[in-house]
Amino acid sequence: QVQLAESGGGSVQPGGSLRLSCAASGYIYSTSRHCLAWFRQAPGKEREGVAGTSRDGRPRYSDSAKGRFTISKDNAGKTLYLQMDSLKPEDTAMYYCAAAVCSGLAGGMALAADMYHWWGQGTQVTVAS
Repeated sequence: QVQLAESGGGSVQPGGSLRLSCAASGYIYSTSRHCLAWFRQAPGKEREGVAGTSRDGRPRYSDSAKGRFTISKDNAGKTLYLQMDSLKPEDTAMYYCAAAVCSGLAGGMALAADMYHWWGQGTQVTVAS
């Protein structure tokens, strides 16, 4: 099973920055086979894809995240990062790391939650004065 553990959440003022981390592990996890992405869910709202990559390796972002958030991996492919800059109150949510089989991600589906098989427990991000 693929295991995912998020960290780096916290409270920050509007305009501030946070960097989230997701450590991937497990017997079946393969950096060459699996793709990782970030999702978030705010109270009363649907789960939303924030940033991820399809099998073409190109990053894809939600309209809200584009220009402010950056997704990346470490060189070993074991840790996924989400650098969040210019944070807004509407970014407040529980942020989840998720993993999918890369070959199953067609173009435009990198942020489709139903494509992801494994999920972390989440890390809370709160943006407020």
